[in-house]
Amino acid sequence: MAERSFKNEIEKLRLGEGDEFSGEGILAVTKALLQAGVAYIGGYQGSPISHLIDVFNDAQDLLGEMGIHFESSANEATAAAMLAASINYPLRGAVAWKSTVGTNVASDALANIASAGVRGGVLIIVGEDYGEGSSIMQERTHAFAMKSQMWLLDPRPNLQCITDMAENGFELSEASHTPVMMQMRVRACHVYGTFKAKSNRRPAFTVSDALDAPTRQLDRIILPPFNYEHEAEKVHARWPAAVQFIESRHLNEFIVGEADDIGIIVTGGLYNNLNRALELTGCADVFGNTRLPIYVMNVVYPVVDNEVIGFCRGKRAVLIVEEGQPDYLEQNINTILRRNDVQTRIAGKDVLSLSGEYTVRVIEKGVRAFLAAWAPQLSAEVGRSSPGADGGDAVAQQLADAIPVRPSGLCTGCPERPFFSAMKLLEREVGPLQASMDIGCHSFATLDPFNIGNTITGYGLGPASASALMIPHRKRALSVMGDGGFWHNGLTTGVGNAVENQHDGVIVIVDNGYSAATGGQWIPSSRAEAEQRRYRIPLADVVRAVGVRWVKQVRTYDIRRSLQALRQAMTTRTKGPKVIIADGECQLNRQRRIKPQIRARIDAGKRHVRERFGVDPETCTGDHSCIRLSGCPSLTIKDNPDPLRSDPVAHVVDSCVGCGVCGEVAHAAVLCPSFYRADILFNPTAWDRVLHQVRTRIITSLRRGFERPRARESGQSP
Repeated sequence: MAERSFKNEIEKLRLGEGDEFSGEGILAVTKALLQAGVAYIGGYQGSPISHLIDVFNDAQDLLGEMGIHFESSANEATAAAMLAASINYPLRGAVAWKSTVGTNVASDALANIASAGVRGGVLIIVGEDYGEGSSIMQERTHAFAMKSQMWLLDPRPNLQCITDMAENGFELSEASHTPVMMQMRVRACHVYGTFKAKSNRRPAFTVSDALDAPTRQLDRIILPPFNYEHEAEKVHARWPAAVQFIESRHLNEFIVGEADDIGIIVTGGLYNNLNRALELTGCADVFGNTRLPIYVMNVVYPVVDNEVIGFCRGKRAVLIVEEGQPDYLEQNINTILRRNDVQTRIAGKDVLSLSGEYTVRVIEKGVRAFLAAWAPQLSAEVGRSSPGADGGDAVAQQLADAIPVRPSGLCTGCPERPFFSAMKLLEREVGPLQASMDIGCHSFATLDPFNIGNTITGYGLGPASASALMIPHRKRALSVMGDGGFWHNGLTTGVGNAVENQHDGVIVIVDNGYSAATGGQWIPSSRAEAEQRRYRIPLADVVRAVGVRWVKQVRTYDIRRSLQALRQAMTTRTKGPKVIIADGECQLNRQRRIKPQIRARIDAGKRHVRERFGVDPETCTGDHSCIRLSGCPSLTIKDNPDPLRSDPVAHVVDSCVGCGVCGEVAHAAVLCPSFYRADILFNPTAWDRVLHQVRTRIITSLRRGFERPRARESGQSP
């Protein structure tokens, strides 16, 4: 159950030699894997690579025809461990996950596979989630590649370049017996374009072939003395082989410019931003024709000494455009040049920002500073005609002043919102809660209007984050994790650890039925019907199986019972962890599931009732407590219709999905009776029409009864 249908994308995967493929960057990678003869694919979903996993998940028939094994892995460590199949067999394997959080989880398996080396080509596709739009802490994959001596590709955001690098990545891996990482930045994943497709290739060696003829190599086992030999092998054999392959295949690109004494070195993923920045400074056009020579590093690790020396020799200064800290490339290139007595001055972090994403504006300012220092004549020449020479900062500031801050929030009708409303009501009774939160939709509870949560440390690590706070006979610490995080690693690190150490805290597992924050993928406890899904494991059975004695399951939309369960968990004398399973299906997935059914019923002329909630403006006092305890996007304000009252009243817009939370919050918190529910009826029956007429007459009669006394008092006829 992904967030959208990939039927069209699956058909594109069948394109053959010379056909034109059009679409997003990450979807082009899926086609490249099939063209490269991949034998097995795995991975764990997460922005910005979820589409790759979802497309292959929906393309099981095609993969089966080609003899390719695919599975959606339980977590990133599971996916990385799959690559062990390529240690002994010439199997081409590919895995994908969100970096760097995914690489953190996978690092143990990755380090061991990188040590052993591979026979078959291995490509690790990491969604590089750095900078604007990122949802994680700001780190880069570069450090992992250097640490474990894996080669790192950063392709230019161009679909032909991306697909070529994916296919070359397998060959580079095989030539150097080393796993290859290909980072796909957010913008590269979602860039649209075209490329000339090739015919899909069945794997030359399949998983079945490996099972038919099992083999092993003792010197590939990660045990002494072989592990010491692996380190030397990385440096003295695999590294030179990789450098030779990169040079011979011209994986890095040299773009000629008219200037001969200055130049720019840029990582491939930043090339599009650099070209736009050069265009704004007057040094390039929209087609990439540039006045400055550029060395595009589609392979950022290892650095090819000969290419760097050849580009820099004879130049007075070179600007390195490398995002983030530490400045690995700047340090590495400086070392290469000095060792080879090349006196070119290197500019980088002295003119560009030390941290943060290198947007077009950031790079433009850095290029201008570089030109002013090393090419003042060119700087003056292009500055006179540059469309971005002035006013950019002023416009940016105007936009910042005019556009309000828009923090992340829960969706309309989200089943998690009412449970956090119950937690907010609990705080009114017991005081502030020590709450360790988790990665996922529920992390938004740390923001307005709930403001619940002290820390977020990792996916499925909410309960583990509270481990140091489990002091007996004190107010209990509370932790939250989702069902996706539970299956990712929370079962062991959270619940299992709490049982083993006899924690006295409260663990809330938000069971919305899917790995919702990553796009709505299936998990073992998903209950919705789907083909090829046999198991629907209740979370309550699992936590009891690992030793939890106190387990309560509540429906999240029932705020009263949720609040009652929270009270009991905070006060019960039962020893050990207290687990509350807050059950409510993800509203986005629910709407995706039921909307086609509803449309079909209505189109077929069948009766259908849609619940809709609203606020009576005459009753609403303008207190807005309902909004402060809910924060639903469909719950807003509008002008008060009463001319004697100035406070705006609460209002429910048409995006309401009828979950009933706003009214439930108002009643549970004893706020006000202004909420009402209306039933919108499609294809009414004859009885519905008769009942409507009777109700209308009764209401009209009652209204007239109220209006007569007022009319007599005002001297008007009723």
